[in-house]
Amino acid sequence: MVGFRASASASSGAALLCLVSRCLAIPVVSDATTTFTPTAASAPPQVSHTDVTSHGPYTGPPPTTTGALSTDVLAPSIPALPPGPNAYSYKRTGKLHAPEPAPYTPSGGDGTNGSAPVYRPLSDFDYESIALALYQEWIELDLFHWGLATFSVEEFEKAGLTAEDRFLIEFMADQEVGHATLLTNILGAHAPKQCTYNYPVSNVREFIDFCQKLTRFGESGVYGFLNHLNAHDVGQLLLQSISTEARQQMIFRQFEGLFPMPVWFEVGVPQSWAWSLLAPYISSCPENQTRLIWENFPEVFILNQPNPARIDGSDVWNETTGGYTNTLSTKDVSPEDDCLNSDEVGVNCSPGITRNRSQPLSYPGRQVFLKWDDPGKPIGPNNSYITSTPVKTPSFAAWVNQLNVTYTPLEDVSGNTAWTIQPNTSTYAGDPAVNGTMFLVLTDLDLYVTPFNISQMNPHVYGVALYQSG
Repeated sequence: MVGFRASASASSGAALLCLVSRCLAIPVVSDATTTFTPTAASAPPQVSHTDVTSHGPYTGPPPTTTGALSTDVLAPSIPALPPGPNAYSYKRTGKLHAPEPAPYTPSGGDGTNGSAPVYRPLSDFDYESIALALYQEWIELDLFHWGLATFSVEEFEKAGLTAEDRFLIEFMADQEVGHATLLTNILGAHAPKQCTYNYPVSNVREFIDFCQKLTRFGESGVYGFLNHLNAHDVGQLLLQSISTEARQQMIFRQFEGLFPMPVWFEVGVPQSWAWSLLAPYISSCPENQTRLIWENFPEVFILNQPNPARIDGSDVWNETTGGYTNTLSTKDVSPEDDCLNSDEVGVNCSPGITRNRSQPLSYPGRQVFLKWDDPGKPIGPNNSYITSTPVKTPSFAAWVNQLNVTYTPLEDVSGNTAWTIQPNTSTYAGDPAVNGTMFLVLTDLDLYVTPFNISQMNPHVYGVALYQSG
């Protein structure tokens, strides 16, 4: 507040200034003399939820309903078509080509004609995609609270995470309440409810690694369908929630001592990839829970998945807690090999705003060993979904990140094992495409796709995993 009260000496000084040809005004900042307490506006209620549900593998009776939600299927796949008739009609001259519908408003756009938004699904695609996003929000709400409730203050502090860091995790859990409330209101009475879960972690560092991987496919799974929604008004709300999740993913990377954002672009992936990575960690859901249409691909194990807990994170073998997310395991990391115990810059991996490893987690030319499950495995809520794939035997590893899908051949395929070579490719010069927490997908065809039609890969996908390339 700018006030007019001044001390005597200041007033005298002001008078002297006015003796010159032009009087200079002197702003004075006063102390607040009145405090206003506005009445709090009423806020919409939160969706009903529990901070921490029960946990552990599913041990209940066999499911009475199995498989993905389905109806009449019109074709085995969606054919690839050329661009639409008007795809190249707009002239990119920087000039205006049509009258302005209002001042300072160019013609075109979607939802710009003044019609009121309704924020509800307009198609099965919309409903199933938003329902998948809600399943993701529910598990994050539980996971963040569960970690805080499960591990002690001493365990968090041993991993370098302070009370302020733990409060940030708690705040991120609170953010998920808002996201779950938003999506529940959009979907209506049959929106999926909160479930029970089973996490592949036994200590704080495994918990943090699982969180950064879970938020990776949660974020990318929404990017993959966001601009395909019929309900663009819903897409606007999803954009504003998933932008928060992007920040969460970066924060968990910082908590893990990783470089916070090692890519120029964030990748979007199809819904079935996200559901395949999410469903294994859901134990059971309430009776009459809304089911999803998305496919569950078989599990893929990265046998030498880079381990961010190690000084030499690339020199590893079978140091994960399982497939799908391929979360790090600290079980076989000795104290002298643990990067948390080093005080050397470029080696130490304590939580921080940024860390830059002098020895990278992975590199072009690295031999990556893979193993995969057969389809037909019960998985997901109440073991009521079944893994499936249209592919008999995979032939390629697809490295999916940023704007790129790069294929490398699978070598020495024997039963359900093979190896491949990490490619040397860039999105643009100076931006290695293989970096960060990314998707490694087994396929039977090196199909050319781009970010907007990446779901065309699905008929050729055998299995999906997360690769910790950086």
